[in-house]
Amino acid sequence: METKAVTKFIRISARKIRLLMDEVRGRKVDEAVNMLSFAPQKGAGILKKLIKSAASNAEQNSGIDVDSLFIKHIYADEGPILKRFIPRAQGRSTKIRKRTSHLTVVLDDRDRRAR
Repeated sequence: METKAVTKFIRISARKIRLLMDEVRGRKVDEAVNMLSFAPQKGAGILKKLIKSAASNAEQNSGIDVDSLFIKHIYADEGPILKRFIPRAQGRSTKIRKRTSHLTVVLDDRDRRAR
C-alpha cells in the first residue's frame, strides 16, 4: 500500500535537492536514511526527516512493516521565489532570488510489488 509525505516551502532550491533524491530513489527506507545520515549536504537532513515521516505514516495509518518499505516516487517541485535586492557599486542594485521547493515522497510495500 502506498503512503505519502509532503513538505512545502523548504528554503533550498529544487535543483540541489534533486541530486540527493536521485541517490535514494528506489532504495529501501532504512538504507536511504542511513545514506542521508552521512551526506554532507544541507538537503540531506531535510530529506531524511521527510522519509522518516512517510515511514511513520505508513506504520501508523496502514500498519505496514517499515522494513518492507521502499521509495517508489520521490520528487521536488519548485515553490515560490522570494525576491530580494542587494546594493551594488555606483548606486545600482542586483536581484537575489531565494528559491523554495515542495518535496514529495511516496513509499510502497515491497511485498505488494512482487505480486
